[in-house]
Amino acid sequence: MEVVVGISGASGAQYGIRLLEIFAEKGIYTHLVITSAARQIINIETNWQIEEVEKLACEVHEEKDFTASVASGSHPYNALVIAPCSMKTAASIAHGISDNLLTRAADVCLKEGRDVILMVRETPYSRIHLENLLKLKESGTQILPACPAFYNKPKSIEDLIDFMAGRVLDLLNIDNDVYPRWEGDSD
Repeated sequence: MEVVVGISGASGAQYGIRLLEIFAEKGIYTHLVITSAARQIINIETNWQIEEVEKLACEVHEEKDFTASVASGSHPYNALVIAPCSMKTAASIAHGISDNLLTRAADVCLKEGRDVILMVRETPYSRIHLENLLKLKESGTQILPACPAFYNKPKSIEDLIDFMAGRVLDLLNIDNDVYPRWEGDSD
């Protein structure tokens, strides 16, 4: 499997970083695109250095590199995951605006019928956000708001991040035990 991981300029860069770690552990080939806004967020919200994040990926592509392999439908990668996905990035994808490699890769995936998963990070949603997300959903995109569950009684922020990472893996049909599954009421 080959997956493009995008980290855009919304709060929650830890989601994309954790996915890169898991994909590496599972031997999944990854391409990484970090937007310029995401680079700032990583520095603000995490203890990660950009170079450390980049080392988690098999290939790193610059945000404005339209010559990258993932900019073409002829390169046979399986999916694109943007975690977190800013509303700016979601809006660009919804309206076919391929002004950077991340939005171009999403455009490629949609036209080629490949999986696109957007872990959107905003609250509350405006009507414009909702209309864009609906448009994306109707285009075949999986919308996965960064809303971790609490039935598993998380004990740390890492538990919350793992829950969301595990949901991405589920959507990609990748076996995982990253988070505890819902067992339901046994009574």
